[in-house]
Amino acid sequence: MKRIVLAGWILLCVAVVADGYVRLAPNDPAHWHVRLDFDGNRDFDGGVERVLEAGPQALAQLDAIIRATPRTTRLAGSVVDGHVTYVTRSRVLGFPDYTTVQQQGDTLRIFARLRFGRSDLGINRARVEQWIDALQTGGQTAFLHLAPHRHVQRHLALRHKHAAIDLQADGFAQFHPRA
Repeated sequence: MKRIVLAGWILLCVAVVADGYVRLAPNDPAHWHVRLDFDGNRDFDGGVERVLEAGPQALAQLDAIIRATPRTTRLAGSVVDGHVTYVTRSRVLGFPDYTTVQQQGDTLRIFARLRFGRSDLGINRARVEQWIDALQTGGQTAFLHLAPHRHVQRHLALRHKHAAIDLQADGFAQFHPRA
């Protein structure tokens, strides 16, 4: 019995150390903030590459959508540079996924990939597709699926005519078209 308890404590300690490493491992911008030069869409086990034609403000709009995504922070770059890398962490264990977005002219390139493991089970693809859908629909999809603010959702659900004004005060004007 003592061996089972000891083994349980050892497994618990290993799990805590592993989770600590995943959450606290340094993010090296030199490694993750890379120039993108692919020309087509591609899905792979650990991520996704997307290319789309968008207007000159697409990166700024996509940046607002991405920053509204829970557990997402900017790692490097800026909209002004036309090249930004973000880190999005999983809800429970905090696994980091890296997404680099680059705009050249009207071409927007998105490269999302995992850091640990071999497969992300389609999470990066789903996230990028939501972002692209939100970009193409003016941000409404991003708001409904990515921003869990109940008071703003209520305004949209009730279709208040003043919702855009309230949303602007909350910093979510980009997710609701002006009437």
